Amino acid sequence: MNGPDPRSQSPQDEADSPPPTRAHGSLYTDDDAGGFGGRVRHALAWRYGSQIAAQVITWVSTLMVVRLLEPSDYGLFAMSQVVLAALAFMNGWGFANSLVQEAEIDRRKVGQVFALLLLLNGTLAVAQFLIAPLAADYYGEPIVADMLRVQAVLFLTTPFIALPSALLSREIAFRSQGVANMAGAVTGAVSALTLAWMDFGVWALVYAPILAFSARAIVLTATSRLLVWPVFDFRGAGAMVSYGGAMTVVQLLWIVQSQSDIFIAGRVFEPYDLGLYSEALFLTLIVTGRFLPPLNDVAFPVYAEMHKQGRPLGDYFVRTLRAVALVTAPIYIGLALTAPEAIGTVFGEKWLPMAPIVAGLAVVMPAMALQIVCAPATNATGHARISVYSGLIGAVVFPACFLVGIASGPFGLVQAWWVAAPTLLIATLVMTLPIVGVGAMQFLRAIFPAAVGCLAMALAVTGLRMILPDWPAFLRLIAFATAGAATYAAVMWFGWRALVDESLALIRRRPLSVPEPGDRIQTTSG
Repeated sequence: MNGPDPRSQSPQDEADSPPPTRAHGSLYTDDDAGGFGGRVRHALAWRYGSQIAAQVITWVSTLMVVRLLEPSDYGLFAMSQVVLAALAFMNGWGFANSLVQEAEIDRRKVGQVFALLLLLNGTLAVAQFLIAPLAADYYGEPIVADMLRVQAVLFLTTPFIALPSALLSREIAFRSQGVANMAGAVTGAVSALTLAWMDFGVWALVYAPILAFSARAIVLTATSRLLVWPVFDFRGAGAMVSYGGAMTVVQLLWIVQSQSDIFIAGRVFEPYDLGLYSEALFLTLIVTGRFLPPLNDVAFPVYAEMHKQGRPLGDYFVRTLRAVALVTAPIYIGLALTAPEAIGTVFGEKWLPMAPIVAGLAVVMPAMALQIVCAPATNATGHARISVYSGLIGAVVFPACFLVGIASGPFGLVQAWWVAAPTLLIATLVMTLPIVGVGAMQFLRAIFPAAVGCLAMALAVTGLRMILPDWPAFLRLIAFATAGAATYAAVMWFGWRALVDESLALIRRRPLSVPEPGDRIQTTSG
């Protein structure tokens, strides 16, 4: 929610290594003696370790800031984010990511990407500055123009994040990205909290992402040692433009899908109601928006490497879906079951009207989580058109549902999610499963344990709610969370013990590891 969406593709794992090319065309040497599986395990450890640490820092700050600001501040910020996101689809991340799936790269290709990133993002910064008054007129909020003019600076940081991220993603190397993420998180958290405490209001939400993105860009640029000049001669860049163009179209369609609710509601809702909905959506998208992208960041180059080696993707894809379902489903269903207590405890009483919205959105978010992790497999195997088709479906279905739901207020948008998200998941699976060689029954077996565990958890929490005394919200939240977690864990332990053992092994020794050639994967199902 805080600025252009720089979907980080990787950090540098070996900051000490020199930049000269090696024989097969990569700009970096590979000193990892552990083989391909070892590189993946190392990448996941750094990516998730840094992500979790950064999120802890960010959320401690966020929960403090949200108590200092008002829902109307978040409503105004959401208005500016629609414009920012509408332009960000052209920021060139797709062109940078073309370097990941290229069989060979050289300094000329890297320089061409750098030049394209500079041109695109410089143009976007100027464009946002110029259209700021038009956006303010659309929403009827003059302050939005000033916010957008300042937020234009965010685009200027993109080239210095996207280029090193894409190159390092190619090597499945993540250490420097982890450091950069931490630097950005600390900078953003301290800035937001300080500015909110000093009564900057909505401007705390504007300035903090700019400072965070700048810190991240500085660290990545410094640690990666990418001494590459931009090359403005784009001859021979056809493959890059083709792949990047497809990804740009996907990003455009995603922007239409993900921002249409705020765009449509912005002219109808008051800033207060819009703030409640936007913060509820932000809260429920944390898992899919913060913790799944790191998985995709690693999965994309892993799938690409496996595809280049002619190895099947199905087993790794199924294990990924199963892991995502086992983790995200209980989190979201648990949030839906405890929304009033959670919001009252964490956000404070002034945010309690947000609880029904959070509960309604949380119910459907597991479908979004499963849909999001499909794209890396098809993109890495050269089927980028699948992402385009999926994005097109989402760009049609979501706005249509929001246009119908807007008449019922904020909860009408929630009901729109109930229709749109499952529709998009089904459509994406129909196109993706044949590409990765996975059948419908394999998919259903992968998510079945999580579904049974969540059903049992819902029954336990609902029953406890009926008999629990009228305790304070904090104590009720602890009771519900404990009962729900214990029930889910018991179902997994006694119903799918082998699955629990496998998951523990993944955590302890090789999280979501990729089998080496010749290894056999044991598929655990219900």
